[in-house]
Amino acid sequence: MITKIKRVSLLLLGVIMVMPAISQEKLGYQKPPAEIAKLVEAPSTPSVSFTEDGKWMLLMERPGYGSIEDLAQDELRIAGMRINPATSGPSRSSGMMALTLKNTASGEESPITGLPANPKISNVSWSPDETKIAFSHTTDSEIQLWMADVATRKAARVGQFKLVDVMGSTITWLPDSKNMIAMTVPANRGSYPVAPKVPSGRVIQATSGDAAPSRTYQDLLQNSYDETLFAYFATSSLMKIGVDGNATSLNMEGLYKSFSLSPDGNYIKVETIQRPFSYLVPAYSFPYNVDIHDISGKLITKIASLPLDENRPTGFDATVDKPRSFSWRADADAMLYWVEAQDGGDPRNEVEVRDIVFALEAPFNGEKKAIAKTSLRYGGISWGDDNFALLNERWRATRTELTSIFDPSNPNKPLQEMIRRSYDDIYNDPGSPLTVRNEAGRSVLLREGNKLFMTSTGGSPEGDMPFFSSFDVNTKKQEILWRSEAPYYERLTKVVDLDKMQIITMRESENDVPNYQRRDLKANTRNPITAFPHPTPELLGIQKELIKYKRADGVDLSAVLYTPEGYDKEKDGPLPVLMWAYPREYKSADVASQVRGSQYTFTRLSWGSPLYWVLRGYAIMDRTEMPIVGEGDTEPNDVFVQQLVANAEAAINKIVEMGVGDRNRIGVGGHSYGAFMTANLLAHTDLFAAGIARSGAYNRTLTPFGFQAEERTYWEAPDVYNTMSPFMNANKVDQPLLLIHGEMDNNSGTFPIQSERFYNALKGHGATTRLVMLPHESHGYAAKESILHTLYEMDSWLEEHVKNAPTKPNQATLPNR
Repeated sequence: MITKIKRVSLLLLGVIMVMPAISQEKLGYQKPPAEIAKLVEAPSTPSVSFTEDGKWMLLMERPGYGSIEDLAQDELRIAGMRINPATSGPSRSSGMMALTLKNTASGEESPITGLPANPKISNVSWSPDETKIAFSHTTDSEIQLWMADVATRKAARVGQFKLVDVMGSTITWLPDSKNMIAMTVPANRGSYPVAPKVPSGRVIQATSGDAAPSRTYQDLLQNSYDETLFAYFATSSLMKIGVDGNATSLNMEGLYKSFSLSPDGNYIKVETIQRPFSYLVPAYSFPYNVDIHDISGKLITKIASLPLDENRPTGFDATVDKPRSFSWRADADAMLYWVEAQDGGDPRNEVEVRDIVFALEAPFNGEKKAIAKTSLRYGGISWGDDNFALLNERWRATRTELTSIFDPSNPNKPLQEMIRRSYDDIYNDPGSPLTVRNEAGRSVLLREGNKLFMTSTGGSPEGDMPFFSSFDVNTKKQEILWRSEAPYYERLTKVVDLDKMQIITMRESENDVPNYQRRDLKANTRNPITAFPHPTPELLGIQKELIKYKRADGVDLSAVLYTPEGYDKEKDGPLPVLMWAYPREYKSADVASQVRGSQYTFTRLSWGSPLYWVLRGYAIMDRTEMPIVGEGDTEPNDVFVQQLVANAEAAINKIVEMGVGDRNRIGVGGHSYGAFMTANLLAHTDLFAAGIARSGAYNRTLTPFGFQAEERTYWEAPDVYNTMSPFMNANKVDQPLLLIHGEMDNNSGTFPIQSERFYNALKGHGATTRLVMLPHESHGYAAKESILHTLYEMDSWLEEHVKNAPTKPNQATLPNR
C-alpha cells in the first residue's frame, strides 16, 4: 500500500463546501451559465518551436483541460515535488497531443505521422543538425523515448527502455545528432518499496544552534519511508542511446539532480544528491556532489561536494556560502564555470566583491581560475567568444540590474559597464541581448563587431510597444530597427537572416489571434505564416480600453477596462463592476507610475480570468494597478494597507466618474497574493459590495521567515506581519467574501489551512462567507470540473452580492476601523 499517495476526498460530491446546512444546496460539481461554460471549451492555440535558420516551425497542439479523474491518479508528494509512481515522472503534466511541421516560406504543413495512440508529448528537443526531433511520451505505466524524422515526417519509438523524469534533464543530444544521453529506470531497481506496518522509530529533527530559517515549503519528506520512496523514484541510470535504438549503459547510476554535456560532447557533468536528506527543505536543497565523467562514463574528477542548504542567511539577496551555479561555457569546447560568494552569502556584510566566477578547463586537473568579479549578486553570463562576454548582476534591495562586458581571456582587464538600471523601470529598458546557436548547438551572443542585437518589451506611457534594436557597446547608443505599431501588439520571436534583415514576429490585436509573420525589414514587407482561428468569437464585440488615473498622492495608475458588446453608458447607465488585481512592490513612485501591459493584446481567456463576466453584463477592470511604494528607508510593506486602500479608492473613483461603474455594485477579486489583497480591502474599507479570494494566504504568522516581497522575519517586523494579516482583522470584514482553495495547494505559503482558518474566523464574527475546497487541485486549477465549478461559484456570488446588491448610501473609506 502506498502511504504517501495523496488523500482521497471523503466526500463523493467532487467539491467540498464548508457552510451552514441549506436544504436546497446543490451537491456535486456545478456548471456556470452557458455563455461562460462555452468559453471554457475553447481550443488552445498550438505552441511553437523554430529551427535555427527559421525554415521550419514545429506546431505542438495542446489539449484542453483534463478531467478530475486525471488529477485523482496516484501521486507521491515528497521532497517538495509531486511524482506519478506509475511512470517515474511528474504527476500533473498534460503534454502535447499532436506535432506538425510547417515551412515558414511556403506555408506548407505536414503532420508528423506514426505518433503513439493518445499522445502525451513532452521534452521536445531538436537535434543539433535539426534533422530530427526527440520527445518523450507518457503512458499510464511508463515514459518512452520517441523521435521524429524531419525529412520523412514520421515518428517512432526509440528503444524499449523507460525514462525517469523526476528531476528533469531527461534527454540531451550529443553534437553528432546521432546519439542522445537519457535518464532511464535502472535495470536492477527492484519492486516498489513496501511501507512498514510498524514505525521503525520516532521521527526526530534537531539543530545544533545554527540559524536555519526557511520558507513554508509543502510536500516535504516526513519519515524514513518517504526517504526510501524518494530515492527509489529519483534514482536513474544514464544511457547513451543511438537514433537507431541501440543503447549503451554508461555504468552511471545515481540520484541525479541534473546532468549536462560539454559543448564538444566529450564530458558529462553530473550533480548527484547525497544523504542526509532534509525534512525542512525540498530536494533541490539536499546535499549534492558535482563530478565530471567522460562520454564513456568514466569518472574524470570530483569538482565539489556541497552540503545541505538549510542555513543560508535571510533576505532575497542572500545565497549559499558554497560554490553554486555550475555550468558549461557555451563558446568553449569543455570549460566548466561556477560562482562563489565572497560575503558569506549574507547581503548584510559590506564587501567590495560579492561574487567571483571561477572556471576550470578540460582535462580538469589544473587550478581553478577567477575570470570575473561582481559588486552585486551574480545573475548569469551571456557568452560570445574568447574576448567578449556579458556579466549580469542584480541587487534586489535597490532594484538594480547591471550588465558589464568582460574579456574571458584576460581576467585582469577591468569590466566595462554597459547598462545599469532599475529592473522595475520598463520605460528605460534597452532589452535583452539576442543569441544564436553555434556549431555545438549552444546559445551565444548575436553580434556584429561592436554591435549587439536586442529585443525589449518597449514599455511606454501608451503601453508596451516591443522593439528590435542594435546596441553599440562602445557608444552605448541604441538604434531601433523595428518596433510594434498601434493598433497591434507585435513582438520578435526569431531573427532569420541578420544580413538580409529578415525576422519572424508574433502579431496580435484586441480581436486578432496571435499569429506568426515573416518580415523583411529592408523591403518593408510582411507575409503571414500562420492563420490560427479565433478561439472565442463570442468576445469579438466586447469593448476594451486602457484607462489612466491618479492616486491621491499623485502616483499614476492604470487598468484595462472591458465593457459588454454594444454598451452605451449614456443609454444603459452604470454597470456592476468586477475589479481584478495583484499588488506589486516598488522602491520608486516614478517607476510605480509606469503603464504596464498593452491595450492591443489579444483578449484571450484563461481559466482564472475575470473576463467571463463581461458576457454577464459587468464592466471588468482587469490588471488594475495596485502598486505599494516604499521609498528610501521605508519598505513597501510598512505602508501596505494605506496604499492598498488609496489604490482601490482611485480605481473606484475613476470608473464611477466615467459613468461606467455603479459605486454600490463593485466587487473585487484576486488569486494568490491577489486573494490576500482582496481580504485586506474588505477588512480595511467599505468600498466594495463583495469579494472573491482564490488560493490565498491570510495569516502571515504562518509564513514567519518572509513572504512575497517581504524579506524581514516575523520577529524583525511583527507589526507589519500582524497589520497585513486579514486573519488578525477578521472582525472588521462585513462584506460578503467567497473563499476558494485547492485541497492540494503546494505553493509556498498558501497552505489550504490558510483559507480554512480564515473562514472559521470570519464565521465566528458573523461575516457572510463561503469556503469552497477543490479536491485534488493545486495552486492553479487544472480539471475541467473544478474550473467550471469555480466559475459557477464566482458567478453565483457576483449575481447575489454585486449585481443584485441592495442599494445603500455611499460610505466613506475606513482605513483604520
